[in-house]
Amino acid sequence: MHISGVRTRGRSFSSRRLFIRISQYILVVCVALTINFTLPRLAPGDPLNYILGDEANSLNAEQRQQIYRELGLDRSVLQQYGDYLLGTLTFDLGDSIRFGRPVSEILVERLPWTVLMIGPAIILSALLGIVLGALAAWKRGKAGDASLLTGMIILESMPSFWIGMLLIAVFAVNLGWFPSFGAVPFTGTEGGLAYFVEVARRLVLPVTTITLATIGSNFLLTRASMLNTLGEDYVQMAEAKGLSERAVLFQHALRNALLPVYTNVTLSLGALVSGAVTVETVFAYPGVGRLLYESVLARDYPLLQGVFLLITIGVIAANVLADLTYPLLDPRARSGTRSEVS
Repeated sequence: MHISGVRTRGRSFSSRRLFIRISQYILVVCVALTINFTLPRLAPGDPLNYILGDEANSLNAEQRQQIYRELGLDRSVLQQYGDYLLGTLTFDLGDSIRFGRPVSEILVERLPWTVLMIGPAIILSALLGIVLGALAAWKRGKAGDASLLTGMIILESMPSFWIGMLLIAVFAVNLGWFPSFGAVPFTGTEGGLAYFVEVARRLVLPVTTITLATIGSNFLLTRASMLNTLGEDYVQMAEAKGLSERAVLFQHALRNALLPVYTNVTLSLGALVSGAVTVETVFAYPGVGRLLYESVLARDYPLLQGVFLLITIGVIAANVLADLTYPLLDPRARSGTRSEVS
């Protein structure tokens, strides 16, 4: 009877928690959409000066008003906000001022390049950071641990654009092993083995840059979590049973130490899209990050709003993914009954 009551309270807690989280996400989306609409309009400068260049100075008031009308900038802020919300719901984000094409079409073109760059970088950073962090914690206090810890702290303190410029100077300019910019070759037809090999070559330096820029946090978090886990009774029991170091480290200690690292990696998925701005700019890589940089320079309001919206969706989706999958990894997070049962 007592167990049944605990289960009922556990389900009730989970339902309340889910409702609260959904309400929070809805509120975050509303706030993000409002900020997304407001920020570009606070930027200094006139979009017409970028669109027409010096010709904008020769326009009379009537001509300027006509162009503003075509762009929808002559309407009140509230009307523009209403149009923006309606367009967001229908994924009609308007036309880019700079490119003269639908914003959604441009985002669909650029997003795969960013995913292609960030995906391998996240996987490499997570795997290397976790393995090296676990080994450093296992050999804590020794020369290998001190060397890794020092190196990772140095990497963590380096800005990503500086790492990228260093890699370009060494591997592109001096050694000539990899191209220094771009995502695809300027000549040749799309498709075919040679094309994909060239695309892969151009990915090496950007992926390495993001990997080196993010591996430090995964290493430090894994090492700290492992140091706490290695002192647990079940780890000492596994050692007392005579299990090999490898079995104790990877089958017992690391499994439980990975929970905070998993959360960190999951939440970084959305943040890396915006964090790729500097890397994509350094390598002239045609992803969403460079698109954001270009839209800021161009005062391209519709494109800026579209990129910000995409980044917001990425961050929120990463949080939702972490919320949904974390209880699968840690059964204690599935309900709030742990303290009641104990």
